[in-house]
Amino acid sequence: MKPIVMAGGSGSRLWPKSRAAFPKQFLSLTSEHSMLQDTLLRLKGLDTEAPVFVCNDDHRFIVAEQLRQAGLKHDGILLEPMGKNTAPAIALAALHARLKGEDPILLVLAADHVIQNTPAFHQAVKEAEALARQDKLVTFGVVPTCAHTGYGYIKRGAALGDSGYQVASFEEKPDMPKAQAFVDSGEYLWNSGMFMFKASRYLQELSKFAPEILGVCEKAIETESLDLEFVRVDADIFATCPEDSIDYAVMEKTDAAAVVPLDAGWSDVGSWSSLWEVQDKDENGNVVQGDAMLVDVKDSYINAEQRLIAVLGLQDVIVVETKDAILVAHKDKVQDIKTVVNKLKAEARSEYKFHREVFRPWGSYDSIDNGQRFQVKRITVKPGEKLSVQMHHHRAEHWIVVSGTAKVTCDEDTFLMSENQSTYIPIGVVHSLENPGKIPLELIEVQSGAYLGEDDIVRFSDRYGRTGGDKQETKQ
Repeated sequence: MKPIVMAGGSGSRLWPKSRAAFPKQFLSLTSEHSMLQDTLLRLKGLDTEAPVFVCNDDHRFIVAEQLRQAGLKHDGILLEPMGKNTAPAIALAALHARLKGEDPILLVLAADHVIQNTPAFHQAVKEAEALARQDKLVTFGVVPTCAHTGYGYIKRGAALGDSGYQVASFEEKPDMPKAQAFVDSGEYLWNSGMFMFKASRYLQELSKFAPEILGVCEKAIETESLDLEFVRVDADIFATCPEDSIDYAVMEKTDAAAVVPLDAGWSDVGSWSSLWEVQDKDENGNVVQGDAMLVDVKDSYINAEQRLIAVLGLQDVIVVETKDAILVAHKDKVQDIKTVVNKLKAEARSEYKFHREVFRPWGSYDSIDNGQRFQVKRITVKPGEKLSVQMHHHRAEHWIVVSGTAKVTCDEDTFLMSENQSTYIPIGVVHSLENPGKIPLELIEVQSGAYLGEDDIVRFSDRYGRTGGDKQETKQ
């Protein structure tokens, strides 16, 4: 089996922890590992090849860094030029997997699901594999624990041996009476969005029911190229691809659809209330992470990132604190968080997209203070890494080393700085920053000038393959 891990996401449903530039699959919410790392770690014990990842361009370095941190291998990080939903994304992965002339069985997984019972998951995967070898297109149907209106449902058909069933029908997200009827009947399962099939079998059915999607993906991947450890396809061609989900494009139309029941403590963690449901609670039904003081609080989720949170006399609330935002919501209203995110986006506020601390392939920066004509950042550069050779038209910069060693190039001069030393980068001067040491480099950067926007950067050379200006990224 070759796992295909779908690592896209908009980062809106678990705001303020998740953001567009750092969605939930990269967060550590239920364990010490990120959800993406847990997705791969739970495969241990199965006979699988190195996985292929599908993600968007903005998240590529986060995926690569989280795999490196966990010591996990991969067989390609496939970059979608733009989101086109799951049918094209899986098509690209299937075509990429077949480039070696092989026809692997693909285990398609989302990078942001929680599965609490790994042995039960392994058993379901093995049962699905047996059906996939019989040319079935298998989906995993979660055994319902309640009448849930947030999931699509799958109706079981005739049994296929001892493990799976034919799919009788797919049902859209129902209202509560219909969801209750589904659960009471015992014939319905939640649609998990996980699949297993031969690469060739999926492509065959896609050619039958969505030939335009397959045709565009085949043309886009003909010119696939390797950029560091990332696989790029033709963006202009892929932009013409129809947007559709695998359910609508293939699974609802094929007569080869099968479903394997999965009873393994699954959740797609689609909201803060879903996260509360799957985590261990105290005697009052509360989930508490971080520094919190609770008095007469019940059935609530409290997550403190940096500061003490005190909550008194409340029930069924969600309180989430980050460095730059705090969410307070009733558990019944967390599905409306997207309204807040959309409003932040409409007002061009950075909180919808970025955390105060932003991760880059060379390290990270934390915007710790700002005001009129100045901004202060704490910059961390990993050992051996280097920011791009760059210049700014509107701002000067002061760098003060807190720990480690900095190799600085400022115009024609290159020199080393150590703890408590500082330097000045004037407006318009070409410069770069590098960590030549064995420990992380920590420094404070003070920016000053008439314009401090993130698009005031001209990049001349970069070891990560990026050049020119970039309105979304700074200090690269």
